[in-house]
Order: sequence, then structure tokens, then C-alpha cells
Amino acid sequence: MKINIYYGGRGLIGDPTLFVLNKIQEVLHELNVNVERYDLYEFKNSIVTLPQTLKDADGVILATTVEWFGIGGLMQQLLDSCWLYGDKEKLAHIYMCPIVMSTTYGERDALMSLTEAWEILGGCPVTGISGYFEDVAELEQNIGYSRVIEKRTEDLYRAINQRMAVFPCSNQAVKQKVSFTQSLNLTPQEAEQLSELASDDLYVQKQKEDVQELASMYKDWLGVSQEQDAEMFLRDLRGHFHPQPGFQAVYKFNLPEAKLPLIVKVDHTEMECYYGDSDSFDVEMQLSSEVMNEIMQGRMTFQRAFMAGEMKMKGDFKALRTLDMLYVF
Repeated sequence: MKINIYYGGRGLIGDPTLFVLNKIQEVLHELNVNVERYDLYEFKNSIVTLPQTLKDADGVILATTVEWFGIGGLMQQLLDSCWLYGDKEKLAHIYMCPIVMSTTYGERDALMSLTEAWEILGGCPVTGISGYFEDVAELEQNIGYSRVIEKRTEDLYRAINQRMAVFPCSNQAVKQKVSFTQSLNLTPQEAEQLSELASDDLYVQKQKEDVQELASMYKDWLGVSQEQDAEMFLRDLRGHFHPQPGFQAVYKFNLPEAKLPLIVKVDHTEMECYYGDSDSFDVEMQLSSEVMNEIMQGRMTFQRAFMAGEMKMKGDFKALRTLDMLYVF
């Protein structure tokens, strides 16, 4: 039989949880149990890999100290890693005993949090130990408290050895309904590899740099494509211009994909078009490049695009109607 102990406190002198864990280890060694202990403050940079250590464990002890509120960040990280990367099928057969000592208020709430978390993971929690001690000496000198610790340890040993049944609860249904695997669909082996990579700071940093490089390349390609589209619009406008005698107007096209508006200035038989800005205009239009392409290819007119709601405009409506006469595609 193997039992893993995960301690989420800070390892400070006078921590009552350390005394409880030392007493538990003594009892388990007397029962010839293989015990492996993980002090989480020594695994700050590799907590995401610890779910791998559950592979050959028959039971676990989750121990933490409430110093001001809750189970603490290190223990929460361990539970998060079990949810994200742990083998849920293996966790379903592991018995867990929660140990929470407090030097302030909230040890029972923290004990319940550990129990509920293990149930959501699908595991089998057993009765744990919780208590409040202002001074660890009170715990060390009381024989009755030591007997309670011994009794709870023996209960954990008995539950694992006899594979005692644990009543199902609604918390365990959460794993079936909102399991992380629904979104990633990872096998236990893939989750293990992912946890190893997630704990590798150099690998994570390299991945971030690669993503930034790809994003930059994509922006460059997109910029080239936009420039090509912009030139295409200018060529089409210049090539399909049909002057209207005595007509003058300035059109401003706002294309979301272009950095600057497309300006078209018509002065009798002269026409100028460019990407820039103009202080004054007769008609301002808002449309997408896809709609502009449809118009350039003769499948739609400016006025029909406006009537269909695919283009927004403000200004002289008469000038908008004339636009379809100025450009015949």
C-alpha cells in the first residue's frame, strides 16, 4: 500500500499541521505503509506535474494550514492541476483524507473545501481532521489529541485496505457534466505530457515568442493583401470612370479593413482617387471590402447596397445616385 502526503502550508516552525503529519507518518510506518511526502512550497515551479505522482498511490492526504483564509494558494494549484491534467479514472479509486489545522478562523470550511474538491474530481474522501490551535504546544502535550490522530490514520488505512464503499454525492456529477476533457478531449498520457510542458518555463516562454512571431507574420501578410485590394479598388475606379458634365462631388469610403479612407474627388471630367483623408465631402459611406468587390464586379450598385442595408451613408442622396452613373462596372 502506498499513501502520498501533500502539504500545502509554508513549513513554518510552530505549524500545528506539521505535528499532525509527523504523527500520521509514524503510524503509517508502523503499519508497513509506503509513504511519500510532498511539501508543496518546495515544488512551486512544478506543481502542475504532481498529478503524475498519483499513478501508483492507493490513498492521499491533503494537508494545509489556515493562516488567514481558505486552503491556501499552493493547495489550490495542486487541485487545479489534478482537474486539468490528472487521470480522472485513476483518481476515482483513490481515497483522500483531508487534514486542516488553523491558527485563525475557518478550519472547518477549509476541510469541507478539500472534501468537495476531491468529490468533484471523482475521488473517495474519508473523514479527516481539523482543529484550531493558537499554540502548537497544546497539541503536542495532549495525549488525547494524539489518539484522535492515530484513530483517523487507522481509519484511512482500513478504508483503503478493505476498499470500503463511499456513498455517491451530487458533487461527483460535476465531473461528468463539466469535465475539462469535453473541451480538450485529452487522454491521460496527453494530459501528463501537457502538464510537463506547462511546468517548463523555458518551453512556455518559447511558445509565447513563437505565437508573437506568427501573429506578426500574419499581420504582415494581411497588410500586403490589403494593399493589393486597395490598389485594385483604385485601378477599377480609374478604369470605369464615366464623366458627367457639370457634376462635382467628393466621396469618402470608410472600409474597415483599410487604415485610411478611400477618397474620390470628381470635378467635371476630372477624377482623383486615393487613400487618405479630406476635410470636406458630399457623401460619406461605410461598407466592407466584400461589398465593394461585389460593386466592382458589377453584381451590385452603390444605391442597391444602401437600400439593402449593406452600406451606410450620410450626406447628399442625389450625389449617391449619381455615383452609379459615374462608375459603370
